[in-house]
Parts: sequence; C-alpha cells; structure tokens
Amino acid sequence: MSNRPVQYAEYPQHHAHDHGRPQPRRVATAKPPAAKSAAMASRQSDYTIAHRGKQVRIGPVVFWIVVGTVTVLGAWSAATATYFAFRDDVLTKLIARQADMQYAYEDRIAELRAKIDRTTSRQMLDQEQFDKKLEQVLRRQNQLESRASALGNVPDLSVTGSIPPTRAPGRGASLDTNSLHKTAQVSDTVTFVVPPDREARLESRAPVLAAPPQTQVAKLGGADNVIDRLQASLDRVESKQLAALSSAEEGMDSKVRRMRGAIADLGLNMAKLEAAAPRGGMGGPYIPVKLSASADPFERQLYRLHVTRAQMDKLNRTMAQVPYRKPVVGTVEFSSGFGVRTDPFLGRPAMHAGLDFRGSTGDPIRATANGRVVSAAYAGGYGKMVEIDHGNGLSTRYGHMSVIGVKVGDSIKIGQVIGQVGSTGRSTGPHLHYETRIDGEAVDPQKFLRAGVRLSAS
Repeated sequence: MSNRPVQYAEYPQHHAHDHGRPQPRRVATAKPPAAKSAAMASRQSDYTIAHRGKQVRIGPVVFWIVVGTVTVLGAWSAATATYFAFRDDVLTKLIARQADMQYAYEDRIAELRAKIDRTTSRQMLDQEQFDKKLEQVLRRQNQLESRASALGNVPDLSVTGSIPPTRAPGRGASLDTNSLHKTAQVSDTVTFVVPPDREARLESRAPVLAAPPQTQVAKLGGADNVIDRLQASLDRVESKQLAALSSAEEGMDSKVRRMRGAIADLGLNMAKLEAAAPRGGMGGPYIPVKLSASADPFERQLYRLHVTRAQMDKLNRTMAQVPYRKPVVGTVEFSSGFGVRTDPFLGRPAMHAGLDFRGSTGDPIRATANGRVVSAAYAGGYGKMVEIDHGNGLSTRYGHMSVIGVKVGDSIKIGQVIGQVGSTGRSTGPHLHYETRIDGEAVDPQKFLRAGVRLSAS
C-alpha cells in the first residue's frame, strides 16, 4: 500500500543507452489548473494494494469500514471469552447439559439392549415350545400310522364258505357269488408345514416334513396356527380310525351272534360242532395274548377285535360243516317241498323226504358244506345219487343225477361240483332231489336254507 502521488508517469523516462541520442521533442498539453489540483488531491487520498504486479486502489471510506469491522469483531470475541471465563455457572450448565444428554443416550442404549434380550429370550422360548409341539405331532402321527397298519391287518370279516365262481360244464355260464365285506382301512397323512426359520433345525428331526414357502406360512397365520391345523387334521384321522375300528367290531359281534343264533335255531349242538371243526393254522409256539396295563382305548378295542375275530374264525370253520347253502346256483324254483305230497306215479299221499330243485339236464350240482363222500352210485328210486357226510351226524343226499363227478372217499369242499342234474331213477323230469339228514333222519332242508339267507344278509 502506498500513499505517494503518482506523478512519475508525466515525465519522460531516460535510459542509459539513450545518452548521446537526440531526444524527440514532446509537445506538452496544457491542462487547466483547477482540474490538475483536484486530480492530485484524489491521488494523494487513495490507498493502493499491490500484489504480484497487480495494484488495487481502495478509497478511504472502504478502508476505514474494513478496519472498523475487524476491530468490532475482535472486541466482541474478547468480551465473550472474558464473560465465559468469569461465569462458572454458565460453563457448569453447559457441562451438565452435555452430561444429561450422554446419560440419556446411554439409558436409551441400555433399554434397547434389554428389549433385544427379552425378544431373544421370547424367541428361544417360542422355539422350545414349537419343538415340543412338533415332537408331539410327530409322535402322534407315528402312532396313527401304526394304528392304520393294525387296521390294515384285520382280515376278511365275512362268513367263509361262499361258493366260488366257476363255469358250468358245457354251458359256459358264469355263476353268482356272495360278495365279501371287508373292513375299511384308514391311512390318512399330514403334510407338515414348517416355517422357513425353523427348517434348518427341524430338517434332521423330521425329514418327512416338507417346508413350504414363506408365503404359505404367512397365509396360514404363523407356526402356532400351523401346529393347530396339524393337530386338527390328526384328530380327524384318529376319529376315522376309531370309527372304522368300532364298525369292524360291531360287524364281527353281529356276525358271531347270527351264527350262534342260526346253530341254535337248527337244533345243533354247538359244543359238538366246535369240537369236530378242523383247527386253523399249521403250528408254532404257543404265546398267550396279553394286554398291557397302560394300553389306551384304541389298543383295548383292537384287542377285543382280535379276540372276536379269533372266535369268528372258529365259528367259520364250524359253519363250514353245516349245509345251509344252496346246491344249485341262480334262481331257485322248487317243484316239490318237504313233507306229505301226492306221489307222481301212484297218485296217493306219500312222504317226500327232501326238496326238488327244477333244472335242466347238465346243470352243475354243488356241495353245500365240507365233508367226505360216503356213497356215489345208483340207488334205486334216487337214481344216480351222491351222499356226503359232514360230521356230527349231518349228511346230505343228491339224487336223480345224470352224471356223478366224485367217488367214495373223496374230500369235498364247499361249492365243489359233484355232478350234473338229470332224471335218473324214479323221476318224471330233470331236477335235483336234495335231502338233509341229522343222525340218519331226514329233516326239512328249507330250515337250513333259511339260516343261510339270514347269515348272508349281513
């Protein structure tokens, strides 16, 4: 900064190498005296700032404004510093306020940490509860699967001894059979749905459960709702199994009662029939049946079902020796009943000891019960006749046959073809003369046939 008047520009500059040269003459321009004095005064009052060859000229007003501003700011800073230096209460308040803010921040952090700890503990507790519920569901599912297997092992509940379908010799007609009723097997399954965040933990424990996408769990309302749905599904499966077991037990009990009632109606001795019935099975060690004291209602009911089934098997073998089935298949048409009738040859009253089944020559004749052939030959008025001994004094006779298909001593099974309908002996047309005898005395065969109808109606 300089305050000198800038007048050197008005004079010519002389250089050392210009000596000895003639100087050009300059023509001076005349200036007014008043303007010249005003310019000189202005140049003397301005301030010049020079930096790196550049000059900035500042007027006195701007200069003193800048100086005054710097002075005021310095005085204010000094006053402020002096005030805070001698006022301890202000500093104390500032420090206390800073400490309060720090304490509040630390308290907030501690509160958030406690909240996180509580959330983590709650999640761990929920995880443990979920694992326990899932284990219960898996255990119950295994139990229901075992029950379904037990129900599947329940054999045919129908009365044995129905006539199997075969073809009549030379006629090609199929024969009707009795339908077999079986216990319905209940084997329903739970797809367990597992939340995605539990999948890793449950994979090793429940590989049979497939984890659905997260949206599926969200739609179901969470893990607890999923478990509740699984429990409800297993409840329905268990109800179906109990219903099937109860139905099977009731069906078996009903069949046992009907078979015992049929034997009683026929006037047969149950003890003698059961003693003469063939034993089931081929052998093996004897292991008595025991029921655990801690058995649940399903196991107790299943135990009763097995006991009833064993009784029913024994009765089936016993009833296989009783001739309560028809000797011919299809629609039955009686030409003569049991009892007194007019003799077709003499026209006088005579005793008819059996039933006459109208038929065509060549129709198959079937055994009505298991037994052994004791006669298979021509027998007077019977013509060609077969007699089968069923044991316990029971026997059946089949007369007027056109063809005999068995011989004495043959073991006969229910429904086995033993010959064909004919008109041999004392006969007026093709038919089957069928007799049922107890201890050699003829009894009405319809009594046995009616018992068979009651048994097959179940």
